[in-house]
Amino acid sequence: MMESELNKMQIPDVTAPEELGYSMKCPGCADQRTTKLLVAPDRFNLRKKMYTLVRCQECSLVWLGNPPNPDEMVSHYGALYDQAVSTAGESLSRFVWRREQLARYKQSGAVLDIGCSSGSFLYCMKEAGWDVFGIEMSERSASMAKQRCGAQVFVGDVLDAPFAEGSFDAITGFHVLEHMYQPREVMARIFRWLKPGGVFYMMVPNIDSGAARIFGAYWFALELPRHLYHFSPTSLRHMAKSVGLEEVSLIADREPFIENSVRYWIDSLLEKVGISRRPLAVVPQPGLVRRAIRKGFRLTLLPILSWSMRFAGPGESIHAVFRKPADRL
Repeated sequence: MMESELNKMQIPDVTAPEELGYSMKCPGCADQRTTKLLVAPDRFNLRKKMYTLVRCQECSLVWLGNPPNPDEMVSHYGALYDQAVSTAGESLSRFVWRREQLARYKQSGAVLDIGCSSGSFLYCMKEAGWDVFGIEMSERSASMAKQRCGAQVFVGDVLDAPFAEGSFDAITGFHVLEHMYQPREVMARIFRWLKPGGVFYMMVPNIDSGAARIFGAYWFALELPRHLYHFSPTSLRHMAKSVGLEEVSLIADREPFIENSVRYWIDSLLEKVGISRRPLAVVPQPGLVRRAIRKGFRLTLLPILSWSMRFAGPGESIHAVFRKPADRL
């Protein structure tokens, strides 16, 4: 049943811009040959409005064709979303691992973390002797980051940040570029902020991953409409090269978000028979019964689904390192 539902949601036709009512010029390469990829709602909040994802046939970049206006976007985030992100980032082990990965290319200096949230990664970097800076949209999260590690955090849009050119030895952005209205301009700004030889270490979801192909419009990492852009290795390489960055490393790691993707599919089936559930955005901590059900799922179906992802396509999280050439100012 999931496969038939997925086929209904995916629309692999090339569509003229005038038929859609908005510009289809690719924000990455300016090509106008586009494919409508899929249509889906904001499943995290169980809202009804439908959003359309469009793919560029030239560079493979995927973007939200009908995004909310920037002044409306705050209603799609809010305190509950900030809390969920901050809570997910409280485990320092993942950030220690990221620090170790960065140390393969840079061992010291000044680091800027874009979308620093409550400062877990900057805390790890501070412990290793780095000078730490951040950019964060949420004043509450930025305040937590400042208190946690003494970081200098700019609150606001990346393109409004006042950092001088050639300020940083390393810049990081973990699952943030997909939230940007102007990702290419942000990447160009990162190029200018880096010192010659400096590195940009980033992660974004992979729209060409196995999980994205299996779950389609139900894939948790779509995060519509908060994720305005969706990258593949091809489109990410194209964008980085277009602003002058050189590829150092790019891999697609496994991060399928299976449990939440299955939940979205179940929510949709229940809605068809008139049963409503709380949206994932406001789900409380699970009780004993729900924990037992979740454990059963993890012991039975989850291993099978995880195994199947390896045959459906590459990993769901792109981990990339780009470098500013040493001879560029």
